[in-house]
Amino acid sequence: MSTSWPMLDLASDPHLRLATAKIRAVLAGSPVPEDAGHAENTLYWLRRLDPQAGVALQLAALAHDIERARQDRFQRHQFADYDSFKQAHADLGAQITDQILSDAGVSGEIRQDVSLLIRRHETGGDAQSDLLKDADSLSYFDHNLPLYYAREGHEETLRRARWGYERLSSRARAVYSSICHDSPELNRLLLEAQEIR
Repeated sequence: MSTSWPMLDLASDPHLRLATAKIRAVLAGSPVPEDAGHAENTLYWLRRLDPQAGVALQLAALAHDIERARQDRFQRHQFADYDSFKQAHADLGAQITDQILSDAGVSGEIRQDVSLLIRRHETGGDAQSDLLKDADSLSYFDHNLPLYYAREGHEETLRRARWGYERLSSRARAVYSSICHDSPELNRLLLEAQEIR
């Protein structure tokens, strides 16, 4: 798992600095243990895939799963299908983040871009959204996998890993093989997730 995460360059903008601190504070209170680390690790993968990623994309990477930090976060069983669950999660996450950015005085243009990126982080659809989707997926494999596996077991983790691998772009699949865990069992699962069914 990656341990050195890049920081947003916010020194020149107090509004962005405040917004980032508020986002991190919300994520730190998440009932899901891996959420805060996943946000930072998604930012790491974003910067690895695109070292020149703009401020809106970096903010979206940090806040993309903020909906999960709520005590009454959406649950999969509340929706007719997995896609509806994921879209509701993305839409509410965009609203929560927009309120944080607005309260911090972040410009409307950046807020609009961040909102669109978070709404599309599960599906992609344009170059920046696709990049965020890849960074999010790689972070699942890098950061979330051990805790997800401990909580959900092999079969559910394999199902989720296959879903995540299938949504990776060819660029992200090229770096997927660099992910390695201390557990041989998890490394076997990473290989199994790539197998064509």
